[in-house]
Amino acid sequence: MDYPSNPQQNSSQTEPTCPRHSDRVSYARCKRCMRPACGECQINLDVGMICPDCYRELYGRQYQARTPRRFVPYVTYTLIGINVVVYLLQLIIPQYWVYSMFALKWDYTEFTGEYYRVLTSGFLHSQNDYSHIVMNMLSLYIFGIALEQMMGWWRYLLVYLLSIVGGSFGVLLLDDPTAEVVGASGGIFGLIGAYLVIMVVLRERDNIRALMIMIAVNVAFGFLVPGISWQAHAGGFAVGALATGVLLAPQIIQRTRSIQR
Repeated sequence: MDYPSNPQQNSSQTEPTCPRHSDRVSYARCKRCMRPACGECQINLDVGMICPDCYRELYGRQYQARTPRRFVPYVTYTLIGINVVVYLLQLIIPQYWVYSMFALKWDYTEFTGEYYRVLTSGFLHSQNDYSHIVMNMLSLYIFGIALEQMMGWWRYLLVYLLSIVGGSFGVLLLDDPTAEVVGASGGIFGLIGAYLVIMVVLRERDNIRALMIMIAVNVAFGFLVPGISWQAHAGGFAVGALATGVLLAPQIIQRTRSIQR
């Protein structure tokens, strides 16, 4: 019985190869000219896959693949920059002028109309403790970048600012009204609440478990260490979670319906 001298060569001749790359076997064919196209040459359109030659004939130009834009968290970087600049101003300007003008002071704010303090106090930090701003900005960097990308810049910024205000009212409702409070913790705990809501919606159980442990540690830290306003943390967390639920309500409803189907 006679056998072919090179069976691999004979079998390869029957396999379709890409016209642009003759060494690549491809069973995918252009929807327009029906010629094979390898993975590198395939151009996916709404009507199906076509080859580069057909794309040039249809559109009069060579196909150029769109490279995804690198995400840059501009809002997070801006918020961190504002906090750092304000902190430096606190250190440079004498007699605690910045601190005294913008810190949260409910004892006379209600009578002087300085309600802006509920927001500006979230951009101030303790001048005698460098770890205060370092830890807050590190947390803002970690959660801020993730949430800015997931929520979009304006939703993320709105949740952060509302959480600062929520933290201020948490101090008003749960703490001594004459207390003087500063720090971005209310806004940061609002971001933690926002992240928790998103993880629950996405059903990311591992992330939820890790986040709950971190929240528990921070809550215990707020009660055990003096000088930390757990009231601001609680207010910011509640407002951040609620605001995120409201802003993402359409997506949450749509996702719930798709899961039920």
